[in-house]
Amino acid sequence: MKQIAVIGSGTMGNGIAHVFAQFNYQVSLVDINQAALDKALQTISKNLDRQVAKGTLTEEHKNATLLNINTYTSIKEGVQHADLIIEAATENVDLKLKIFKDLDEHAPANAILASNTSSISITQIAAVTNRGDKVIGMHFMNPVPVMKLVEVIRGYATSDETTATIMSLSQSLEKVPVEVNDYPGFVANRILMPMINEAIYTLYEGVAGVYEIDTVMKLGMAHPMGPLQLADFIGLDVCLAILKVLHDGFGNPKYAPCPLLVNMVAAGKKGAKTGEGFYKYTAGSKDLVVSDKFKKS
Repeated sequence: MKQIAVIGSGTMGNGIAHVFAQFNYQVSLVDINQAALDKALQTISKNLDRQVAKGTLTEEHKNATLLNINTYTSIKEGVQHADLIIEAATENVDLKLKIFKDLDEHAPANAILASNTSSISITQIAAVTNRGDKVIGMHFMNPVPVMKLVEVIRGYATSDETTATIMSLSQSLEKVPVEVNDYPGFVANRILMPMINEAIYTLYEGVAGVYEIDTVMKLGMAHPMGPLQLADFIGLDVCLAILKVLHDGFGNPKYAPCPLLVNMVAAGKKGAKTGEGFYKYTAGSKDLVVSDKFKKS
């Protein structure tokens, strides 16, 4: 398995392409927008430069990695020779179902189709294809080149052979794959998102401020990042989408998104990617500044 196609060139897509290319897989990076592909290659190059600066990668390895990536604006062209295709598009169920219908039509018959979804049912995705046994979840963590975990999600029809192949492949990337079954939120987000939601409720109900909540979790629970900062990093819109999947999937009110989260997303305050969420983000600055909305008067 040497030919990999990645659908979507955003943060997760370019990170996945980066890692496979670094380990000498041939990668086809596919996006409908050429400008997005160009930006993705620039991001990969900058991230490789960081590895070179840290001494974990040579300049020659960096150049070889970039040569392993080709870009396409057509799914049909991008996946025609792929052994494995990983979808890393926006966390939207209708979009993912459409992509997998297209992949099933254009990918080689023996190709495995994987989704990087963080919460959407692999079983539901597989049902729109004619190869349910070859559909699986590969949930990488952000940032992909740094984080070791890959959550490998078995859908209802996913075969043992497909699962074993993806577990082994993940290890070839020096990742740690963990096999889980297909239920809402899988493991990572079923545990993480209620914690983030509870942190937002704690702010919403006036128990404590943004800085205080994050400090308690960092210093008291040894978390490297507080839950509100983490929510900003993930994207508040993504957090909301996952909570909705959990709430709909289990029908349990404990997963209901906090009204403050709903309002922030509606107002366009989606976290780091929009420049503001619970904190304010300025290009080139690493200072953690609480949003004016949540500063104490």
